Amino acid sequence: MTAGRGAAAGPGDALLDALRAALPQARWRAGASAPRASEGLRLERLPDKGLAHDHVRLVGRGLLARVPKQSQMGLPAEANLAYQAACFERAAASGHAPRLAGCIDPVPGTPLARGALLVEEIDGAPAALPQALPAIVEALVAIHRLPLPEVAQRAPLLDEADALAALAREIDAQGAHLPSAGIPAASLAGIERVRARWRALVALPARPPKRLITFDAHPGNFLVRADGRAVIVDLEKARYSHPPLDLAHATLYTSTTWDVQSRAELSVDEVARACERWLQGMRASGAATDWRPWLVPLREAMWLWAVTWCAKWRVLSAAPRRAGGDGEDWSAEGSDAALVAHVRSRVDDYLSPRGVARVVEECEALRRRFGAADA
Repeated sequence: MTAGRGAAAGPGDALLDALRAALPQARWRAGASAPRASEGLRLERLPDKGLAHDHVRLVGRGLLARVPKQSQMGLPAEANLAYQAACFERAAASGHAPRLAGCIDPVPGTPLARGALLVEEIDGAPAALPQALPAIVEALVAIHRLPLPEVAQRAPLLDEADALAALAREIDAQGAHLPSAGIPAASLAGIERVRARWRALVALPARPPKRLITFDAHPGNFLVRADGRAVIVDLEKARYSHPPLDLAHATLYTSTTWDVQSRAELSVDEVARACERWLQGMRASGAATDWRPWLVPLREAMWLWAVTWCAKWRVLSAAPRRAGGDGEDWSAEGSDAALVAHVRSRVDDYLSPRGVARVVEECEALRRRFGAADA
C-alpha cells in the first residue's frame, strides 16, 4: 500500500478537504491509534490504480483511507462499507492482510458519499512475478486455513448454501453482456465451450468445502514486506466459497498480466508448481479434502468470471457516471484516463482470440496433470 507514492494535493482537492473534515467523527476500532486532530494532518493521494477505490495516505500515521468509487457488490453505501470492513477484519486473522483501524460514515453530497475505511498502511513492494508467487501462495494458504465460522457468524459476507451454483449465476449475469461487447466469433466460441463444461459440472452433485476466500487475489493486489511476507491489500469481495478460485485468480493470464508492476506470463510449469505448493500447504493444515480434482474446473470458472466481467466492463464503461453513493458504477468517468486506457488494453487482450486460446490451452495442459472433478 505504499508502492507508487503520490504527491500531496493542495487545499483545492475536494476529497482531501472532505477527509480532513470527517476524520474527527471517524469510528475507530478498539486498540486503533486515532489521530488527535485532523488540523495540520498531511494527506497524500496515491496514484489511481483501481476502478473501485481512491487511496489517500495519512502521512506519518501508518494509515490509509480507502475511499470507494462504487460497490462491486452492488450494495448501498453503508452496507458496502460494512461489507468491506468485515473483509478486512476476517482476513487480518491470517496475518496476511492489513488491520482495520476505523471507518468514516458516508457523507452525502461530498466525495465521501460512500464513506471510507481507515486501514493499516503496508510498507512493501509490488509482488513482482514470478519471484513473489511462492509468497502469494503462502498468504492464500494462511487465509484458506482459517477456521470456518458457524453459519450465524458469517454475515455480512456472502455465504451461499450452494456457492458453486451462486458463482454460475454471477457468470451468467455478466455473460449477458457478451453478445453486445463486440467480441470476435473465435473468442466467443472458445468461451462457450468452457461455459458448457462448467454448466455440466454445476449440474453434478459434488461440491468442495467452503472457506474464507478473497475472490480478488490477482498479484497486483499484494505487497511483499521486507521479511518476504505477502499481504493482500485490496479486500472488498471476500466471501465463503471455494479456495481454488483464489489460487486460480493468482495465477491466470487474466490476472498475472493485469498490473504493470507485477506483470508476467507464467508457464504451465510455474502454474503447476504454485498449485502443488498450495496443495502441500492445505495438507499441512490437517484438512482431509482432496482438492486436486477441483483445481482446473475452478480455474476455468474463475477465468469465465474474468472474461464475462471484461465484456460487462466494455459495455458499461461507456455509460455516464452515476449520481449518489449506492451500487455499482463502471463508468470510465470515475477513473483517471490513463487507468481507463490500461484497463481497455487488458480487456481487449483477454477477449481476443489469442488471449482466449492461451487460457483454454493452458487449462487443458493442467487438466492432464491434475485431473478434474468433471472428467
